[in-house]
Amino acid sequence: MAQDTEQQASGGVLPVDDEGFVIDTEDCEERETAYRERGTSRPITVVGNPVLHKECKDVTSFDDDLARLIDDMFATQRVAQGVGVAANQVGVDLKVFVYDCMDDEGVRHVGVVCNPVLQELPAEKRRLDDSGEGCLSVPTAYAPLARPDYAEVTGQDEKGNPIKVRGTGYFARCLQHETDHLYGYLYIDRLSKRERKDALRQMAEGTPRYPVVPNE
Repeated sequence: MAQDTEQQASGGVLPVDDEGFVIDTEDCEERETAYRERGTSRPITVVGNPVLHKECKDVTSFDDDLARLIDDMFATQRVAQGVGVAANQVGVDLKVFVYDCMDDEGVRHVGVVCNPVLQELPAEKRRLDDSGEGCLSVPTAYAPLARPDYAEVTGQDEKGNPIKVRGTGYFARCLQHETDHLYGYLYIDRLSKRERKDALRQMAEGTPRYPVVPNE
């Protein structure tokens, strides 16, 4: 049975493949545009804001308030020119992130994950990629960080349905990065002290290209 494209574009349930992973590569432009045009961009919280440094609360109400938050997160992501945004990056203490990210093959992925859990990988799937990484909450700073080049995340979609998402390359990095956010970790927390200090120096010397919430 074909999925209703109007429902999908307005935030419906994504189809799944033969292994049960969401197919987040179809109708990307239509789905992202629908979210974004309903939403309002919010300023980004930056390192030092308490909401970024603690585990967020589980999403338990899959209601209109959550839908509005997700729309706003997509709008924020576009303004900030990011590939993923977690709820605590817009000051909301909830386990939800959105993404609009290319993988290393140039395939676009768009979706929403609530209550994400990063799955442990068997040894044969743990090939590390030490590419550079940045974060909207550490604006203008970048550093190399080794992460597995494959990731699987389980969670729920915006309607509360259980989902599985997987990614390779840059998209795998995105899934790990955004899940980290919701458990109180920034990518700079995984760097050495010297590398973290350098990233914070880059941030102090740069100027964000999007609105941020200044720390008191």
